[in-house]
Parts: sequence; structure tokens; C-alpha cells
Amino acid sequence: MLNILKDHIEKFAQISDEEFEEIKKFFDTKDVAKKENLLEEGQICKHHYFVLKGLLRKFFINEKGTEQTTEFAIETWWLTDNFAYENKIPSDFYIQAVEQSTILYISQDNQEKLLTAFPIMERYFRFVYQRAYAAAQRRIQYLFTFSKEAFYFQAVRNHPEFVQRVPQYLIASYLGFTPEYLSEIRKRGIS
Repeated sequence: MLNILKDHIEKFAQISDEEFEEIKKFFDTKDVAKKENLLEEGQICKHHYFVLKGLLRKFFINEKGTEQTTEFAIETWWLTDNFAYENKIPSDFYIQAVEQSTILYISQDNQEKLLTAFPIMERYFRFVYQRAYAAAQRRIQYLFTFSKEAFYFQAVRNHPEFVQRVPQYLIASYLGFTPEYLSEIRKRGIS
């Protein structure tokens, strides 16, 4: 299963099998139960998570006491609270498994040691962060450009397999809807 990480790294940086044998020593593996929290609000964010199998989400609890999902991560996606992770401070977020999942995780200290030992991994993580930043920019653009209905249907068009996999109440949370409103949109079939 660790070959999933090797294949992902090789999309951005070339490494040998011998190098990968050393690189993987910086990571730990964990099986995560459905709805298990990897991070909770107020905890120091110590890890960056890579999904080998399954689905994670990041969310916070808003002033109304409602969960607001901000990100998802499926296979080969990374997820953490970047600000808290980089600054070693308490998080404002939760990271939770949506499905039973298998993840790799790395601490900030191990990540720094990895980058020192294998400078090529700087290139890899640069691409990871650039893609995450681009996705966040796109989401903000969609929030300001599209109506709620159009935002939903854009997500369906761009990621149909993802939308089918994620429970509707979590899609509603991600899009800023109530589950009832999302159900109404889906029934109307507006595009």
C-alpha cells in the first residue's frame, strides 16, 4: 500500500526504490475508524496526513454550533490544519474520517528531517502545497461567483465520483447549505 505514496511522489519528483525505502521511514501508518477524529479543536496540530485509502474531512464548529466542512481528502490527497501545523499551535479545526481509512502521517519534525535528508522532497511538497492553494483559491472564486445552486452543480460536474461518495449532509456542510436545502436543489435539478 505504501507504493501509493511512491507513485504520488513520482508524479512530481524522481526517486529510486532505495531512496523510497529510506523516505518511508519518516512516516507512520494508521487505520482510522469511520467518524474517528485525528485532530480536535484546541489540540496542537502535530501531523500532516496522506490518505492511502478512505476519506477524511476538515471542519470547524461555527458560532451557531453547526459543523462547517472546509476540505475533504480522498486517496493520494494530503490534509492538515496548515496554519496550526506550521506554527505548532492549537487548531481551530477537527480532522475526521468519513469512511474507514488508512493513512500515512508525518510530524513536522520528521518532515523537516525528511527534507534535509532528501532535498528532492522539497519539490514534492512544493507541488502538494501549490495544488492545495490553487484548490482553495478556486473554491473561494466559486463561492463569490456562483449561486448556491450553480456551485453545487459545478461540483457535480467537476467531481461526479466524489459527490457520489460523500454523504449529502457533508456536501451540504461543505457548500454552506442545510441538508434540506441541498435536497431541494437536487429535486429541482437546476443547473
